[in-house]
Amino acid sequence: MGTNTHFPDPSVVREELIQKYPAKVAKKRAKSIIINDPQIIPEVQANVRTVPGIITQRGCSYAGCKGVVLGPTRDIVNIVHGPIGCSFYAWMTRRNQTRTESLTDANYIPYCFSTDMQEENVVFGGEKKLKQAIQEAYDLFHPKSIAIFSTCPVGLIGDDVHAASKEMREKFGDCNVFGFSCEGYRGVSQSAGHHIANNGVFKHMVGRDNTPTEGKFKLNLLGEYNIGGDAFEIERIFEKAGLTLISSFSGNSTISQLENSHMADLNVIQCHRSINYMGDMMETKYGIPWMKVSFVGAESSAKSLRKIAEYFDDDELRAQVEAVIAEEMPKVKAVIDEILPRTTGKTAMLFVGGSRAHHYQDLFTELGMTTVAAGYEFAHRDDYEGRDVLPTIKIDADSKNIEELKVLPDPELYNPRKTEAELEALKEKGLEINGYSGMMQQMTKKSLVVDDLSHYESEKLIEIYKPDIFCAGIKEKYVVQKMGVPLKQLHSYDYGGPYTGFEGAVNFYKDIDRMVNNPVWKLIKAPWQKTGATNGKSKGLEATYVTQ
Repeated sequence: MGTNTHFPDPSVVREELIQKYPAKVAKKRAKSIIINDPQIIPEVQANVRTVPGIITQRGCSYAGCKGVVLGPTRDIVNIVHGPIGCSFYAWMTRRNQTRTESLTDANYIPYCFSTDMQEENVVFGGEKKLKQAIQEAYDLFHPKSIAIFSTCPVGLIGDDVHAASKEMREKFGDCNVFGFSCEGYRGVSQSAGHHIANNGVFKHMVGRDNTPTEGKFKLNLLGEYNIGGDAFEIERIFEKAGLTLISSFSGNSTISQLENSHMADLNVIQCHRSINYMGDMMETKYGIPWMKVSFVGAESSAKSLRKIAEYFDDDELRAQVEAVIAEEMPKVKAVIDEILPRTTGKTAMLFVGGSRAHHYQDLFTELGMTTVAAGYEFAHRDDYEGRDVLPTIKIDADSKNIEELKVLPDPELYNPRKTEAELEALKEKGLEINGYSGMMQQMTKKSLVVDDLSHYESEKLIEIYKPDIFCAGIKEKYVVQKMGVPLKQLHSYDYGGPYTGFEGAVNFYKDIDRMVNNPVWKLIKAPWQKTGATNGKSKGLEATYVTQ
């Protein structure tokens, strides 16, 4: 990218992005806008509070806890303790799919459960109403588990969801009721909610069922939420390869699977940010190593399957994996060979949460496209720079709001699946055992990395780079498309997907081909293409800030 004159000088772009800000804001944002060098990875400021009024892409802690991690488990009743709006905007918006084994199996994903707090509850307390809601849910559904999620007013007035949950759990006897202190303000982004959810699931669900599961190669899939059917495609591949999936965290999952997940021999992590805590805790308590993988992209899927086979060190599994790849790849190649001439040389920008801004670069690479800028909504430094920087990250006051569980080896169930020597040997073979190299190592030199992208910065980047496609969430979609640039919504895929595995890659190729080669975008005039009131020249984008 550094030798391609088509792209603007990233240092000039960086200065242009921050020059309109007040001095203090510019100084802070400059630390989060980085010119990438994969050989000498620079430090990125991440997981810090958003500047007030800057219009961020981020969500809240509640969204990360309920909406991301717990939402996809189908047979748990998730009750939101708070105003109805919090429930409504977390209701089916992620397009988490599930597939029950029979028509009579419990599936509560389509339901919206809320205590619907009113002003009276805020003034006089809402615990009584919460207990009534728990009782009503139990009477109606008799679920195996009920989870309670705190929203902002609950934390402000001091309702104790944990005490209420404990009381009702003891009353029922056969229903596991537990709560989450995941108020929206609990952290700087939805990342705090992920951490809170990991802690709660680990404390209240993992390890409750020690029933042995049949299967020679048993693993859990962490950080896959079955958006648009992604988990279905990965499950299909696992089954063909002879892998036994104990549990997914948490797409297409059940309570029983989560409770039995500690019986697996390997955890593979797809979305590092949202679930890495679970991988660390399960290794400490049960001796299960975790490994970073990605099933986004055909080549990445093949690579991940080979990593799993290498971990289990079984020739029969290696042969079966190679047979699956040999069967799947020709179908992928037939599609990409037809599309590649139309997409080669085009550019993309990705500003998405989790690991998606990293993983989806693989799919764009397969399409011959260049990622000129990318960033996360709620990343920490290790998501960008790799986990080697973890010892250097200072724990700030916001991070201290989240409980750090003290996890020790289980005296009865701790069983190291691999010796230290075996794990080191696997690392030498290139497997990311308990590790992650981060996004920046893969991005090209002089590409831009922007953490917590603001609305103004996104408009300026589009104006300067004029990318062929912009990947973000629903909040950004229509603003970006009014600029004449198609936006691929990668939080819930709109109406698309699945995009994982081999069949998912084909779906993505076709969708991107349709989007970047659609002539309709040329009919839309972006703001900087419209003439101003004077001398017929574009005024460009402007920003005004009150500094006093």
